[in-house]
Amino acid sequence: MEPIILASESPRRREFFTLLGLPFICVPSHADESFEPGIDPRSLAEELAIRKVNKVAEMRKDAPWICGADTVISLDGHIYGKAQDRNEAQRMLRTFQGKTHEVISAVALYKNTQLDDKKTEGTGTIDCRSALSTVTFAAMTKAEIEWYLDTNEWQGAAGAYKIQGLVSCFIKSITGSYSSIVGLPLSDFFAMLKDNGYPIVGN
Repeated sequence: MEPIILASESPRRREFFTLLGLPFICVPSHADESFEPGIDPRSLAEELAIRKVNKVAEMRKDAPWICGADTVISLDGHIYGKAQDRNEAQRMLRTFQGKTHEVISAVALYKNTQLDDKKTEGTGTIDCRSALSTVTFAAMTKAEIEWYLDTNEWQGAAGAYKIQGLVSCFIKSITGSYSSIVGLPLSDFFAMLKDNGYPIVGN
């Protein structure tokens, strides 16, 4: 199998690629993640995933495959990104406790369509798909929020939590794809690989 460039620094996404047995190389995109107020959360997740793919495609024109992904959390029309500090993380968790919010993860797959012609500057196609799930938090006391913040799991995570970690103590229920909430909708990604001709299962 040809290696796929993973345009991400996320340990969770690397773990998923390893789980699938995919050969991959991590090349962080450092793409612009700013967005206009009022944008639809699903549209934003897909746009950011595509931005990451395009950014890496500019740097690695010889890459046959590039994957980018992004996760967006939304509650009552407000989008929550990564907390910049502990105080912001605390505010996010206080907002989420006792409520249900949406988690949208998008994955974009770039296929270089010109490498077969031995051209070094490839152009390609991008397939982008997303999954919407919901997460319901139990009510949390101030002490419980501070206890979770002390774990530092909130750092670098959209919405200031990692569902695969200790925050699961406060998750009442989820609907949709667990892997998508973690950061990569595996069902959609697996289908994308097959639909675009990547031999993940073989011929």
